[in-house]
Amino acid sequence: MRILQVLAIAALAAAGAARAGTIDVRIVDGHGAPVADAVVVAVPAAGLPPLPARPRVEIVDQVDKEFVPRVKPILRGSLVQFPNKDNIRHQVYSFSPAKNFELPLYAGTPASPVTFDKPGVVTLGCNIHDWMVGYIYVAESPYFAKTGADGKATIANVPDGAYTVRAWHPQMSADESQTARRLTVGGDGRAAADWSLALKPEIRIPRAPDADTGGPY
Repeated sequence: MRILQVLAIAALAAAGAARAGTIDVRIVDGHGAPVADAVVVAVPAAGLPPLPARPRVEIVDQVDKEFVPRVKPILRGSLVQFPNKDNIRHQVYSFSPAKNFELPLYAGTPASPVTFDKPGVVTLGCNIHDWMVGYIYVAESPYFAKTGADGKATIANVPDGAYTVRAWHPQMSADESQTARRLTVGGDGRAAADWSLALKPEIRIPRAPDADTGGPY
């Protein structure tokens, strides 16, 4: 009898895992063009699952005096390494309320990663190269994704249930909270959401004249 109970529990667990679904996302701008680098987060109505016992370790590179990727979504509590792959030094910093930090001028990889323990958007900069701008989106929920060049993304391994789903992009005009909507994952295990975001023009500081030819920094 005990063996049958164990098998039944295992079968239920497997069925639960099989019911994990997906949320398919598509984001366009006001002209109908696909929007890349938009982050979509699904927050379960039933409450957030516990954070992983071992924090995730993520990477934001510095390549050719740019942050790569430009937009990086991570889970709250994750650690982020900032390896410098250029042959010059960088000084990464952020004054954002979600994470205020500074990595003194360095080459290579800093000895310790940075912990991002508060949800929100963290804007990255470099004290040496003013045009370097990047974004870390710290999500409170593990169910998130980032759109590609086609404006599409899929949030995978989403358990059945009700969710509040919202979208964010660094150039969006509206507040992120205004994009929130409710949807339910169930039945065939798939749900979908589309957004049309009004985007502001991107204003970037021009690269320094010697940025592409090398220099002391």
